[in-house]
Amino acid sequence: MKVWIPHPAGRALLGELPPGVTVEVAEDPSRLPSEVAGVRFWVPPFLSGVDATDLLGRLPDLRVVQLLSAGADAWAGRVPPGVTLCDARGVHDVGTAEWVVAAILSQVRGFPAFALAQSRREWAYDRLCPTDELAGKRVLIVGAGSIGAAVRARLAPFGVTFTLVARTPRPAEGVHGVDELPALLPEADVVVVLVPLTDATRGLVDEKFLAAMPDGALLVNAARGPVARTDALVAELATGRLRAALDVTDPEPLPADHPLWELPNVLLTPHVAGSVRGLLPRAYRLVAEQVRRFAAGEPLVNAVSDGY
Repeated sequence: MKVWIPHPAGRALLGELPPGVTVEVAEDPSRLPSEVAGVRFWVPPFLSGVDATDLLGRLPDLRVVQLLSAGADAWAGRVPPGVTLCDARGVHDVGTAEWVVAAILSQVRGFPAFALAQSRREWAYDRLCPTDELAGKRVLIVGAGSIGAAVRARLAPFGVTFTLVARTPRPAEGVHGVDELPALLPEADVVVVLVPLTDATRGLVDEKFLAAMPDGALLVNAARGPVARTDALVAELATGRLRAALDVTDPEPLPADHPLWELPNVLLTPHVAGSVRGLLPRAYRLVAEQVRRFAAGEPLVNAVSDGY
């Protein structure tokens, strides 16, 4: 069977594969490396969007689509019958969790303001100090999956307290359900959003969500841009009542004239949380495991169901 992967470096990272497996590099879905017949396992490019799904209808023998992203929103509902869609759950735990911690600390300790002062060669101690601190903060993690667990593990040494929320409550683990958010948000100093983008989570962070957060609270979105309503974000953040750290926006890329760029209480990065040097080795370990499972007729891991 043929396996298509998007990175030339992936060949070596895959290691030894079962006999009969041919690996070809398909960096761009518009320029295919060979005939489509026989391609049973396809790894699309990282962060490829809806346009890449057009290739699905041209691969008659396809049986597995293995994503390199933790989110499957561009692919869910578009994969033909008989094809298993798998996400990269676990691959992005390290990178995204590190970004969340860095973003929280940057906002809490005022690093964006200090960076601007540095650009002006201004010694801004009297103007910017004292800063806030992370110790003692109440952190609400909305999305208690593997990335949420990684965020919690990395924040725990800072002396914070946690509340976890998931699609389905898990009382034995202390995990609340999404329907409890109205009561939980007012008690949170930091709200970290890590949910996948689905019909249920689209627009989750809306006017009511933001209004329920207490004055001075920090919103951290490392999920997907459309999980938050952009107009609601702009309206609430423009008042200065809340702070935000956003790795994702709606739309992406964010237009240069968008008001989010100008808000001094907003830290913006261009969807970079998972784009770290360790990504490819972790990703291709997963791909190799999945190829071996598929070749052996064993169940695949990370199969996507209902967008999750």
